[in-house]
Amino acid sequence: MAHFNPWHDVERGENAPAVVNGIIEIPKGSKGKYELDKDSGLLKLDRVLFSAVHYPAAYGFIPKTYCDDKDPLDILVLCSVDIVPMCLVEAKVIGVMQMIDQDEEDDKIIAVAANDVSVNHYNDISDLPPHTLLEMQRFFEDYKALEHKHVSVERFMGREDAYRIIEESIKLYNETFPNGNEQDAASLKEVIS
Repeated sequence: MAHFNPWHDVERGENAPAVVNGIIEIPKGSKGKYELDKDSGLLKLDRVLFSAVHYPAAYGFIPKTYCDDKDPLDILVLCSVDIVPMCLVEAKVIGVMQMIDQDEEDDKIIAVAANDVSVNHYNDISDLPPHTLLEMQRFFEDYKALEHKHVSVERFMGREDAYRIIEESIKLYNETFPNGNEQDAASLKEVIS
């Protein structure tokens, strides 16, 4: 019996890549690292962060996207309220943070909640207060340090680069999951294992 999976069964947004649907896994301020369980579609606690840091923005993924790390494309959504896990949020894309995590490229799209007047006037990452980007960089460089894992933030780039990265992840998703369904996920599982 097929079941609902947020990664494959939620639309990425009709105005993608400019405005996308983000599915939030981790609320801002959390020390818990929650992530989508790809098999069940439920949210699971991966771990509690080892370091004395907390997520600087709501964190999740863009549905129907796929990246080289075998996961959907990550998104950080700035919002003036806490966004609860598994909430679908319309997110206006303003930039991207390019990271290297354990020698793998790991892009994080940066967006603002489209329906939050306190942040939706930001149109590009360059509009953000400088401290916001420093906080993001510090968090991602520190959050795995006590696990003896190395993460480095390579660069922040503007919305045009973010659009390109989203489009690439959509293309890769469409190639990897041509039917966007369970059958594709099952065949991928066999390829990976």
